[in-house]
Amino acid sequence: MVKKITAAFFLVFCLTAGLFAQNIIQSRPYPQRFFRYPLDLPPVTAGSFGELRPNHFHSGLDFKTNQTTGFPVHAAADGYVSRLRVEVAGFGNAIYITHPNGYTTVYGHIERFGPEMEKQVRAMQYQQQSFEVDFKLQPLQIQVCQGDVIALSGNAGASEGPHLHFEIRDTKTEETINPQLFGLTIADRVPPTIYGISIYHLDGSPFSEKTPRQFFPVTGGSGSYRLAKPVVINVGGATGFGITTNDVTSASPNHNGIYSAVLNVDGKTVYTFAVERFAFDQTRAINAYIDYPEFLKTHRWVQKCFILPGSKISLYPQSVNRGVINFNDDAVHHVQYIIKDVAGNTSTLNVDVKSSSAQLTAAINPPGIRFHYDKPNEYSNDKLKVMIAPGILYDDLDFTYATLPKRAGAYSIIHVIHNKFTPLHDSYDLWIKPDSTIGKYANKAVIVNTGGACENSTCEDGYVKAKARTFGEYFIKVDTEPPFIIPINIKKGLTKKLNKGIYLKIGDRLSGIKTYIGKVDGKWVLMEWDYKTHILRYTFTGDVTPGKHSFDLTVIDNKDNTSHFTADFYK
Repeated sequence: MVKKITAAFFLVFCLTAGLFAQNIIQSRPYPQRFFRYPLDLPPVTAGSFGELRPNHFHSGLDFKTNQTTGFPVHAAADGYVSRLRVEVAGFGNAIYITHPNGYTTVYGHIERFGPEMEKQVRAMQYQQQSFEVDFKLQPLQIQVCQGDVIALSGNAGASEGPHLHFEIRDTKTEETINPQLFGLTIADRVPPTIYGISIYHLDGSPFSEKTPRQFFPVTGGSGSYRLAKPVVINVGGATGFGITTNDVTSASPNHNGIYSAVLNVDGKTVYTFAVERFAFDQTRAINAYIDYPEFLKTHRWVQKCFILPGSKISLYPQSVNRGVINFNDDAVHHVQYIIKDVAGNTSTLNVDVKSSSAQLTAAINPPGIRFHYDKPNEYSNDKLKVMIAPGILYDDLDFTYATLPKRAGAYSIIHVIHNKFTPLHDSYDLWIKPDSTIGKYANKAVIVNTGGACENSTCEDGYVKAKARTFGEYFIKVDTEPPFIIPINIKKGLTKKLNKGIYLKIGDRLSGIKTYIGKVDGKWVLMEWDYKTHILRYTFTGDVTPGKHSFDLTVIDNKDNTSHFTADFYK
């Protein structure tokens, strides 16, 4: 009966796939009816492909599992298991299946691997003596057929609730592709919702938190929107546009991302955005796509309809002058936003703008050093070095530097490295010279920011060195405190009897945990660390026979501070 119901769902959605794929922007066709849905449940999503997330675009579909775990996960097509991964955060437990048509499917946050995969994972964990493993398999090791049960759905890793994360990737390039373009559609007859638009008065200056911007709320529905207060908006010179929008499906009220945004000016398309496919080394460029300063200040997701010059990402299939429009006449111009979801449902908003001498003045940047997004940049003094490689900045920057007084317990003054409102695509080199009082604690020194984040640091050549991924306020502390170990069901000395396993909570208050080693009767045992609860769990295996045993746990942080816990127990 279950197979018949599953087949019925599969047939219905395959037959409607062509309807859902009409009139949307994509660079190439994708095979239809090749992949099946990975679950037997009716397809309902909690997250869409390309959805806006902090510091990344969402890379797949999050299929709901009725807020529980343990549903069979099926291979989407014939192929072989090419990679298995276990990590504390991220996907938690993940399976990668390579298919003969040039695509790879990925299944994340699973609770349990299939038996053959479980055996391979356990063997690798014991071989490497590590809970976290990531390894490839040969094509003939584990082959699967479409529909085979490969795992049970779960809530592992950095998941915020039970679901299955599902991706389709290009096997050769490893780009991730919108699964709905393959016919794995989600019931959707609801057009995107538009909440407001933004106007940016650029005037040829680099984009920053000081760029003059105006936000205009909109009203409407059912795909047709207008300004809440109809007005001809004054603009002039180099101008950028933005929009605040999201989407829901017919199957779920979850706010998901849109598929495409098109900006037309006087009937001509000047900017296009579409979440068809992207590479993982591009995904952090979401911070160049959104109005990042506005997001930090108000948590409003404004999607800019112009492209910063250093933002290289394949989600912009077309633009004229990067979407920046120069208004230099006295005419009224017609601006149109066209927003679509992947099902082709469309919402539009029409706005009139007019050049005016009363436009907002351009950004007034404080005195600073001009850094260029496409060149190496460096700032240094007798206490600090900042080195930024080409490609880290998304736009030119008037870099500023200041200092604040030293905090109690710190080993340097606070260095104000520009400000937090400028996003970076990758890390830059940050070197801070510690006070002479650091002495014997030099090898324990770390660079931290005033928000509490700690960077992985080394001390050499008279500096404490780190690679930082944000600007902000940084200084030096030392980490001499060992990690903490809090036993849950075992105690030092002797625990009378344990039936299932050993549970402890571990953590570190500054540099973070580097490794942990658990042993029973002197032999390494597999201990699983839960990202959300910080609980370390050892589940008894057949090697632990009835009787008395010894347990030993060593936890080491990134500055080699070490904690030990030992106890005897009976099973």
